[in-house]
Amino acid sequence: MTPERRTSEGVASVETLMEALPYIKQFHGRTVVIKYGGAAMRNAELMEAFAADVVLLKYVGLNPVIVHGGGPEITTYMERLGMEVRFHEGLRVSDPETVEIAKMVLLGKINSDIVNRINRHGQPAVGLSGEDGSMFAVRPVANADEVGNVGEIERVDVDVLNHIAADYIPVVASAATDASGSSYNVNADAAAGKVAAALRAHKALFLTDVPGWLEDPNDETTLISRASVDEVERALATLDGGMRPKLQACVEAIRGGVGSAQIVDGRRPHSLLLELFTDAGIGTMVTP
Repeated sequence: MTPERRTSEGVASVETLMEALPYIKQFHGRTVVIKYGGAAMRNAELMEAFAADVVLLKYVGLNPVIVHGGGPEITTYMERLGMEVRFHEGLRVSDPETVEIAKMVLLGKINSDIVNRINRHGQPAVGLSGEDGSMFAVRPVANADEVGNVGEIERVDVDVLNHIAADYIPVVASAATDASGSSYNVNADAAAGKVAAALRAHKALFLTDVPGWLEDPNDETTLISRASVDEVERALATLDGGMRPKLQACVEAIRGGVGSAQIVDGRRPHSLLLELFTDAGIGTMVTP
C-alpha cells in the first residue's frame, strides 16, 4: 500500500468518525430497541457484524435492547418434523404444537446463540423471554380463530429490562405465557414495538430483508425514506405480508412516545451503524 493511499484512507476514517460524533453525543445514555431478524440472523458474516455493532453501541454510551424472533428457523424445524407451515396477514398460524416448537427454537437455540455471540465481542448479554419476570402480559389476538395460538401483548413490565440494561445487553425472545399458563406465539415486530413504547426508547429499529417500506413491493427503487405516523396508519389497510406488522409496530412505538422508528435493510453489513451514525442514514424513518 502506498503512503498516499494510506493517507487518503486515514483521512476518510477520521471524517467518518467526525460525522458520527454528533450522533454519539445525541444518543449517549439513550435506549435503542432493535428488532433483530431476517438475513442478519441467518448469514454468518452479518451475524458477526450485528454483534459487533451492538457491542459498539454499548461502548459509546447507548443502551441497546434486542428483541428477536426466529421465523425462518422455526419454519425449518417444522418442515423437518413434517408440520404444516401457514401464514395469515404476516402472522404464523399456530396450534399448541407449533408454539412448542417455536419456544424450543427461540429459547433453546436462537436466544442462546445471540447472547454467546455478543459476549464474544466484548460485552455481557443476558437472554430473556416474555415469561421472565412476567415481562409480557398477553391475550389472544382478535383474529385468533384464523391464526390460532398467537398472542398480542397487553402490557410490558419493564422493571426486569431496566435492571438488566443498566449493566448488560438484554436479548429478549418473543415468547410469552398468559395468566393461566397457556403459551402463545408472539410476533417479534409487535413485541419490539411494545417494548420500545414501554421503555420510552429514543429509537426503535427493525431489521428486515428489503431496503425499507417500498411504494411498490416489487421495485426496490421505490423506497419511502420518511413518513409520518399518520401517513403509515392511513396506508396500513392497503398492506399485507411481512411489511404490515413492521409498520404496525412502528406506529405502536411512536404512539407510545418513541422518538422515531426505522425499518432498516439488515442485508447490509453494519446497517445499524449506518442508520444511527451517518448523515444519510438508510431505510425508512417513521416520525411523529
